[in-house]
Amino acid sequence: MTAHSDLEIARTIADAVLYEGYLLYPYRASSQKNQSRWQFGVLGPIGAAAAGLGEESTMSTQCVVSGHGSLSVTLRFLQLQVRSIEKCSPESTFTEVSEMTIGSNRWLSWDEAISQEITLDRYALTDLTEPQYVSVEIPGGRDCEFIHTDDGTVAGRIVRTRWPLTARVSLRCVRVGKFFRLEIAVDNVHREENPNKDNAIRRSFIGAHLVITCEDAAFVSLLEPPDDAADVAASCTQSRCFPVLSGAPGATDVVLASPIILYDYPEIAAQSDGALFDSTEIDEILTLRIMTMTDDEKAQARATDPLAAQIIDRCEAMSPESLQQLHGVLHDPGGMGDPGGIGSPEGLIPELPQGVPWWDPEADTAVRPDVDAVLVDGVRVSKGCLVRLRPSRRADAQDLFSAGRTARVATVHADVDGDIHVGVTLLDDPAADLHDWYGRYLYFAPDEIEPLEAQVNRKESQP
Repeated sequence: MTAHSDLEIARTIADAVLYEGYLLYPYRASSQKNQSRWQFGVLGPIGAAAAGLGEESTMSTQCVVSGHGSLSVTLRFLQLQVRSIEKCSPESTFTEVSEMTIGSNRWLSWDEAISQEITLDRYALTDLTEPQYVSVEIPGGRDCEFIHTDDGTVAGRIVRTRWPLTARVSLRCVRVGKFFRLEIAVDNVHREENPNKDNAIRRSFIGAHLVITCEDAAFVSLLEPPDDAADVAASCTQSRCFPVLSGAPGATDVVLASPIILYDYPEIAAQSDGALFDSTEIDEILTLRIMTMTDDEKAQARATDPLAAQIIDRCEAMSPESLQQLHGVLHDPGGMGDPGGIGSPEGLIPELPQGVPWWDPEADTAVRPDVDAVLVDGVRVSKGCLVRLRPSRRADAQDLFSAGRTARVATVHADVDGDIHVGVTLLDDPAADLHDWYGRYLYFAPDEIEPLEAQVNRKESQP
């Protein structure tokens, strides 16, 4: 996978971040929750947050880089523009109106947004040991688009107005052992002379996030850092944006610093036909809701925003197969390791009955946790087997109390992600029979249990 490909993958996630919350169902201007835009990653003008008119003016992120190469930083955000509909009079003067309809076309006065992307100069890591400051200036503007009747007469116009934005990006690299701690901050430096909510959002950087790339260097995961980078990773602090590795799994040349907390190597679900811009809502739920809208509501949504129109059109054209795939995908957990290794499944998630979808209650008969088994260190572990507990996965207090104790296996489960869970009762627990009767078990991963001698297990498993 090339660096260019990793960047393109990162951009697909960045685009989702950029527009997340841009429109809220039911996507109509008349919807109360759409009267005030709400999105992640808004950098308001100075003083807006303190006055209760907008959001904080700054965000900052820190990440870890190894090597002595160079890096480039791209700031991406939305710039709000006000769309005003103006009707043309017989005297050829224009008057602002809330909406205009000509034939089957309808236009509403509304707030839109355009995407902006600013890529800073490339810096060598060693050049950033002294802080660098970069000014970002985004001009305002005013565009006009005329509305014509069928005979070509000017009936009105659409006026789109944008206000200038100003920010400062600061960059610094701090040497920590053999690593660099990269520190980046973005500040909206505009101070509004006539503060109110409308002016605050017009002067805000909306959906702001950073895409950072490096050459001849490598970013270190902050979620799962190698042992020699654990201390420097733990020293990183974040404010309103969080860096994760992006691109193809295993890539270390791209970081996405997002206002939405993500895991390393986030992906857009293949089952999603397109963006719904609705603040992390579930695609299937939103699609079904859109299908319940009346024709008049759909017409108003189309008139509200071009992106809303795309959503309506896409949902109306959706095939039953496309809708079905939004319901979810069952991942077969087979092939989770070499036979006989820790966590190798045996008899888990067999084929479902012919024609039975996975969510149908009849499909439950295909999973039998009381007879399914898992191989651990070459030993078949199933109901009735004796094991010693070795909790290790960020164990909580309950798990730590169980460390080293002997337990009897009650169930073996596999979830849709392919992970195996072994349910047990403690052998010396006076309430073990009661827990078993209720089906209340302690659950451990296969690598957290140590099978007792195979001969003992076979004997204990006999009815």
